[in-house]
Amino acid sequence: MRRKTLFVTSLLVINIGLNLLALVQARPPAQQKGASLTGLYEAFYEKTADPRTPHRGIATGVVSNPPPLTDRWAVIIGISDYAGESYDLEYCDDDALDFYNALVNVYGWKSNHITLLIDGQATKENILAAILWMRTNEDLGDEVVFFYSGHGTTSTRNADNDPEWKDECIIPWEIQSSYFIWDGDLKEEFSTFESTHIFFCFDSCYSGGMTDLAGSGRLICMASKETQTALESSRWENGQFTYYFVDQGMLAGKADANNDGLVTCEEAFDYAKARCRRQTPTASDNFPDDMLL
Repeated sequence: MRRKTLFVTSLLVINIGLNLLALVQARPPAQQKGASLTGLYEAFYEKTADPRTPHRGIATGVVSNPPPLTDRWAVIIGISDYAGESYDLEYCDDDALDFYNALVNVYGWKSNHITLLIDGQATKENILAAILWMRTNEDLGDEVVFFYSGHGTTSTRNADNDPEWKDECIIPWEIQSSYFIWDGDLKEEFSTFESTHIFFCFDSCYSGGMTDLAGSGRLICMASKETQTALESSRWENGQFTYYFVDQGMLAGKADANNDGLVTCEEAFDYAKARCRRQTPTASDNFPDDMLL
């Protein structure tokens, strides 16, 4: 059962076998006490509210138009209410719903071309089935989108048997290590996609390590470095990254840097990166020009 009581939460590390890291917040243990934690964070935020200008953004200002609406496919996942009561989050479902609304209401997507998995719907089986659904339908020239908000963790035990010694994962609803979907697993799932117009977005801890998915024609936006946790808060009623990337950047149109009436993924990322605090969004951009969803 979800309890909306915590105000600042990391999209936490889960220690469920595999000698993964212990459950942590984004603050030192001495500061992990409800109301006092909120006050400390609010004071910190007020001192750093002005946006930073990235040294070099990823937006070029040259927009690559998307394919027709019939040729766009998306899987959107948001998990706040995990199995059991120990590892629930607050706003990951809101992140997913906001991104869904952006696709449908800002970019004009057809709702029947979107698979939306919220909370208990986002089992490992259903996530893999949704990716298969996209793989079955997509074709060369189509646009493919994969969005995830929820728990993430990391392992240094080569969890997915790829050449990389350190791995990151997304954590399905079951919240057990045998159900984790590692970066190498996702790489394999997307390895046979024909599209060269693919957007990945991860709002989860250690998401900066999801670069296994990188490839020609692919843009990956990640909420934090692979060594960082990612925050959510009642201040935003979202994950911090999704708030600036989707809620403010896309839905409110504030990321339209060149005032052309369009918000590309790269513009939204630059807007979010300049405003996020205590986590550093990262991107792997191998897409020519700027991607419009």
